[in-house]
Amino acid sequence: MFKACQRLLSCALCLAALLSQPALAATKPTFKIAWSIYAGWMPWDFAQQSGILKKWADKYGINIQFVQVNDYIESVNQYTAGGFDGCTMTNMDALTLPATGGVDSTALIVGDYSNGNDGIMLKGAGDVKSLKGQSINLVQLSVSEYLLARALEKSGMTEKDVTVVNTADADLVAAFGTPAVKSIVTWNPLLAEAKKQPDSHEIFSSAQIPGEILDLLVVNSTTLKAHPELGKALTGAWYDTLNAMKGNGPEALKARSFMAQESGTDLKGFDDQLAATYLFSTPKQALEFMKGPQIKTTMQSVAEFSFKHGLLGEGAPDATTVGITTPSGNWGNPSNQKLHFTDTFVKLAAANKL
Repeated sequence: MFKACQRLLSCALCLAALLSQPALAATKPTFKIAWSIYAGWMPWDFAQQSGILKKWADKYGINIQFVQVNDYIESVNQYTAGGFDGCTMTNMDALTLPATGGVDSTALIVGDYSNGNDGIMLKGAGDVKSLKGQSINLVQLSVSEYLLARALEKSGMTEKDVTVVNTADADLVAAFGTPAVKSIVTWNPLLAEAKKQPDSHEIFSSAQIPGEILDLLVVNSTTLKAHPELGKALTGAWYDTLNAMKGNGPEALKARSFMAQESGTDLKGFDDQLAATYLFSTPKQALEFMKGPQIKTTMQSVAEFSFKHGLLGEGAPDATTVGITTPSGNWGNPSNQKLHFTDTFVKLAAANKL
């Protein structure tokens, strides 16, 4: 009788264990990251579709979902509103949207800087000075407006000399195809499509301001602090993916061909976009850049531009209203530090400790 009870108890425990497994799986932390199509962010799509992301998420006992949002600014807005735990964005947008909106954010991955991936297109003959008195279509309050301002500044002009027409990124190429629109500012792959427009040419690109337009993966700082395993998994998956797409072996070509197709181009077109992207392809390269002085000086320049354009919020007293931390030093209000560039996780990757 005693042994029978033991067997019944044993069976009951086994059954309870089996029944509890789905419940345990359901409690695995899940994180959602927003992304939009851009050459420097396509590796995230491949990481998810290839299983690389899952491999790293499983290693740290979490779930990570990358969700594509077709409108770039909308993706950043949704992250700022709390709809996502992270989002791909530029350094300027990280400052002027989530950080200025009070969302403490961390630039977990500094993936690259635009080295020609952003540009100003003009129909007909002319250069930047030809823009004087003209209307220019772009995504207002985005890095495109910063690029325009820098181009005008280098030509002795200001934004007061032009009229900016706010246009969603999804509509820019179509707008450029109409007779009424003579000039646009945009980024790849839209820029590559715009270059196909007859009688048009590029008059300024991000290659003329190297290191100023950074492409990031930003995550909520509170979430990252509570779940450092998220930072480890994302960092590991990122560099694993960069290794997978490097070179001209069959697997690398397959990876880049997938990214090309998903971004609406072919392998050559995608490789051309990558050529206009200064990709930090190893943790060591990223670490060297992050520890250098440029991030701090660039963010100061971006903050000053943003203040002049009213992008730091109503009532902002000056360009220092939002504090920014970097490995090489901090800038701005120490009592309102809302944007952080961290090298914590890339250091682990560089030391093979992920």
